[in-house]
Amino acid sequence: MNGAPYRSWVEVSLSRIRSNFESIRALTGPGVEVMPVVKADAYRHGAIEVSRTLMDAGARWLAVSSVEEGVQLRQADIQARILVMADFLPAERDALFDYHLTPVIHSLDDVSAFDLEARKRDIPADFHLKIDSGMGRLGTRAGAADIAPVLKRCSHARIEGLMTHFASAADYAGGQTEEQTQTFLAVKSGLESLDIAPKYIHMASGIPVAYGRRETWQKMVRPGHAIYGYVSPVSRGAAPARQVDVRPALVWKAALLAVKDIPEGAKVGYGGMFRAPQAMRIGILAAGYADGIPHRLSNKGKVIAGGRFAPILGAVSMDLTTIDLTHAPHLKPGDAVTLLGSEGSLSIDAQQMARLAGTISYSVLCGISARVKRVYV
Repeated sequence: MNGAPYRSWVEVSLSRIRSNFESIRALTGPGVEVMPVVKADAYRHGAIEVSRTLMDAGARWLAVSSVEEGVQLRQADIQARILVMADFLPAERDALFDYHLTPVIHSLDDVSAFDLEARKRDIPADFHLKIDSGMGRLGTRAGAADIAPVLKRCSHARIEGLMTHFASAADYAGGQTEEQTQTFLAVKSGLESLDIAPKYIHMASGIPVAYGRRETWQKMVRPGHAIYGYVSPVSRGAAPARQVDVRPALVWKAALLAVKDIPEGAKVGYGGMFRAPQAMRIGILAAGYADGIPHRLSNKGKVIAGGRFAPILGAVSMDLTTIDLTHAPHLKPGDAVTLLGSEGSLSIDAQQMARLAGTISYSVLCGISARVKRVYV
């Protein structure tokens, strides 16, 4: 085949995902269960292929957001334990049992409802209880004295895990993470004093792991972004040195649909946002905001083309993006350019793209459309 194989595609390195997982597991040690987060189609890396790779590397737990995501993994014969972190809709409760999914439950009423469902089936059913320690989102704000009686009334539902989620893990200037930790551990200690001791205690996602907040690791950690090669930088304050080496696992490319010369003064794209300051050669990429290129990169983003940075010209369109190819007259339709990844000494990663677009790297990765072909390398 001549030229690029697809209009736009990502190349996912499964060996790098495995290496990132193994680096995290080596850091946390054998006493801490590492549960990779594969929600949102594994941050658009492909949940089924990524989950198979992680299971092969020794992952015994995987975390998803919804029952639907868990069902898709089960239907692909993913046998690891699957924790459903953010979904306990009444209409989906049957699927939790049918597909052997473990829910995170966020209210005491739902604990009782889950126990009722398990009692109807006359089977034991494990769940994890989420404590709202200060995030102000999902989770119960009840203390141990209120939680314990509900748990003890359960005849079939069994609390296997106790968890919380940090709101400001990258903030080392404020004290919110420490406050949340203390609040959560107080609930844990209170339950233990009432003879309730869940097997898995978990607070930490990738940032507290990478920067060594060991008091938050407990018996389980939930790395997400770090599995795919990213650790968010510290937003405020001074943190310890990063303790884990992870590298991006995804490269994103797009094909040139057309190459053309335009004269000085020519306008480019919707609204004529760009006007050529001199005669230029431009390239039109087969990717736009429907593929995941942030619209806010209009007239200020860049890609790598022909081994050099090439500015985005004018507005990013739904299906097309125009770039400056004046420096690379040898490029022709069908050639590939790099949106995320490296060419020679140059590289663009999701964090760099996110800074230019005024967003976060999670959004960049999760924004890569399903119509962008996934290739596993």
